[in-house]
Amino acid sequence: MLKSLVNAFKNKDIRKKLLFTLMMLVVVRVGSLLPIPGVDTEYFSSLLSGINNGDLSYLSAFTGGSFEKMSLFALSITPYITSSIIMQLLTIAIPKLEEMQKEGEDGRKKIASITRYVTVGLALVESIAMSVGFGRQGLIKGYQSMSTIHYIACIVVVVATLTAGSAVLMWIGERITENGVGNGISIVLLINIISGMPNDFVTLFNTFVANKSIARGATVGLIIVAIVVVVVVLVIILQDGERKIPVQYSQKVAGRRMVGGQATSIPLKVNTAGVMPIIFASSIMQFPVIIVQLFSNNSYEWTRYLSQSYWCRVEMPQYSLGLLLYIILVVVFAYFYTSITFNPMQVADNLKKAGGVVPGITPGKSTSEYLNKILNYIVFIGAVGLMIVALIPILCSGLFNASVSFGGTSIIIIVGVVLETMKQVESKMVNINYRGFLSE
Repeated sequence: MLKSLVNAFKNKDIRKKLLFTLMMLVVVRVGSLLPIPGVDTEYFSSLLSGINNGDLSYLSAFTGGSFEKMSLFALSITPYITSSIIMQLLTIAIPKLEEMQKEGEDGRKKIASITRYVTVGLALVESIAMSVGFGRQGLIKGYQSMSTIHYIACIVVVVATLTAGSAVLMWIGERITENGVGNGISIVLLINIISGMPNDFVTLFNTFVANKSIARGATVGLIIVAIVVVVVVLVIILQDGERKIPVQYSQKVAGRRMVGGQATSIPLKVNTAGVMPIIFASSIMQFPVIIVQLFSNNSYEWTRYLSQSYWCRVEMPQYSLGLLLYIILVVVFAYFYTSITFNPMQVADNLKKAGGVVPGITPGKSTSEYLNKILNYIVFIGAVGLMIVALIPILCSGLFNASVSFGGTSIIIIVGVVLETMKQVESKMVNINYRGFLSE
C-alpha cells in the first residue's frame, strides 16, 4: 500500500488529485473548529459531558468532535448519510424512483439531485430542533436579557449556519469524488473519525499505562496494540472476503464468427451490507437514550439496557440483556440491507437474457433460488463477523472501562474506506498508464 502511494505521488495527474483531496480535508478540519456566532460552546460541552461516553461515542466520532464544540460542521455529513439511506429504501417502495435507477447515468444523476435536496431538508429540521430545543437552556449566549426578536434572530443564524455547514460538507465530498481520489463522502467521514483517535489513545495511555510499573505498563500497552491489530485484521478479512459464483456464457453466431462462450464469475461479498447494519442497530438503540439524557434531568432504569456504557459490566450483568437485542438487530439489518441492494431474481433474469448459466443450475427461477440460498449463507457469516468486530471494543469498555470514541464501527469504516480509496488510486494509475501506452 505504501509503495502504491509513493508511485501515485510520482504521477503528475494523480498527485494533483491527492493534493486537492488533502486541501479539501484541511478545509473540513478548519471548519470543524469555527464556532457558530452567538453560541455558548462551553455550556454545550458541559451539557454533553454529562452524557455517557458510550452513548455519544458514535456521534462524536462521525462529527470529528464538531458536535461537542457546536462548530460550523456540527451536523457533519450525517444528514447526507441519512438521506442516502432514505433514498435507497424509497427506490424499492416507489416505482418511479426504481425506473430512474435503471436509466443508467442520467437516472443516477436525478436520484443524486433528489438526495441533495433531502439532505438540506434533514439538516434544516435537525438544526431547528437543536437550536430551539437548547436555545433557552443556555445554547444562545445572553438569552435571558434578549428581546423576543433578538432571540429569534439568533436562532435563525444558528439554523442557517448549521444547515449551510452540512451543505458545504456535502459539496466538499462531491468535489473530492469528481476532482480528487474519489469516495468523497466516505473520506470526509474518515478524516472526522481519525481526528479524534489521538485523544483516545492518550486517554488509554493515561488510564492503563501511565503511573504503572514498567513491566505492567509495557504489558498492557502490548495488549492494547494487539487488540487493535486483531480488529483491523478481522476487518480486512471481512471486507475482502467474497464467494465467487461461476458463470458460463453460451456461444453465439455473429456473422461468420462464434462469439461468447467465456467463463466468468459473480463475486458475492461476505460483508455485503458493509457497516450499515451496525449503524442502523446503534442508531435505533442509542437515539432514545440520547434524547432522554439531553432533554431530561431524570435517570430512567430502562435506558441502561439500551446503553452500551452499561453492557458487559461485571457488577451490573442484568443490563447486558440489551446486548442481545443489539446482536439480533445487527443480524436482521444485515439481511434487510442486503435484500435491498442485491436482487437474486434480477441477477438471474439478466444472466438468462445474456445467455449465462451457473454450471449445474437451470436458468431462471432455479438460478434465483440458488443465488438466494448462497446469499443467505454468506450474509449470516458476514453478520457474525460484524458482531465480533463490534463486540471486541464493547467488551473492553465494559470489562476494563476503556472508554474511547472509536469502536468497531469506526474501525470498519476506516479500513473499508482506506482499502477502497487505494483501489481507486491504483485504478486511476492503470488508466493513465494505459492511455499513455496508446498515445505512443
